[in-house]
Amino acid sequence: MQPFEKKVIIDADTGIDDALAILYALKATDVHVEGITTVFGNISVQQATENTLRIIQLAKTTYEIPVVQGAEKPLQRTLQGFSTKVHGENGIGDVELPPSAQKALGEEAHEFILRKADELPNELIIVALGRLTNLAQALQKDATLAQKIKHVYVMGGAVHVPGNVTPVSEANIWGDPEAADIVFSSGLPITMVGLDVTMKTLITQQHLNYLQEHCQEENKDIVEFINESLQFYFDFYHTSNYWMGAAPLHDPLTMLVALEPGVVKTQQMKIKVECQSEICQGMTVADLRRNALVGSPVQVCIDVEAEYAVNKLLSVFL
Repeated sequence: MQPFEKKVIIDADTGIDDALAILYALKATDVHVEGITTVFGNISVQQATENTLRIIQLAKTTYEIPVVQGAEKPLQRTLQGFSTKVHGENGIGDVELPPSAQKALGEEAHEFILRKADELPNELIIVALGRLTNLAQALQKDATLAQKIKHVYVMGGAVHVPGNVTPVSEANIWGDPEAADIVFSSGLPITMVGLDVTMKTLITQQHLNYLQEHCQEENKDIVEFINESLQFYFDFYHTSNYWMGAAPLHDPLTMLVALEPGVVKTQQMKIKVECQSEICQGMTVADLRRNALVGSPVQVCIDVEAEYAVNKLLSVFL
């Protein structure tokens, strides 16, 4: 491992855009993926684990990446089902990838996070692409984790834009608001990569066509998978947002921000996750008053160099 490489745990509910985020991380030269933990969300945690193992195999990685299965339901709430209308029955746009010989570790995801944080004190970056249940469980077991982690990048939340599950709530935070509240209140250094920036960062069929024409030979299978899986995503966003051959890069942008923070503009805000209100469950409430009193300090992404971000993400396959 090169000393300048960022050491990352990816925590994912491996759906279509999670898969692209993982593939980007596995192809990028400035990151070492210490492991991938899985969580319920887009699909069941079991399916997320299976998808992750198959994605790693597709990437033909040069080093071993542990996969650790995590939480199968929220900390306190009843599981509300999965996002199959967005990601397909298998979570990756119903594209069938070959099974992997690799098996998940027998460890619990939150125990793996704690172990790696002890092994790599103040070096470990966590990129959380799904519900925050695994990280919350780790904090519940060891509150000092907040002092051991270098940074956490959370795909979730919305401040100045609408939610995508309720009028004000984004799916990952809504899916386990108590877990999100524990994480946001923990003292961890957090950057929130929410809908304020991810909904501006669109991948299009034109991008995919270019990728297919110009990708490296070794990445042809990867690019074919990306193109096939994103068709399902495009169909969903055509129905929900009236976009034609385009979809937002929620998880890939979060992964990119972890490796290249300058691609976004951030503003420190005090954020509190709403857990009581039915209509506002999972809202990331920002106290925007000059003398903010509610919530904990979080770096919130408020703008993004969207075109550059998409081009940068796809460049690893060219």
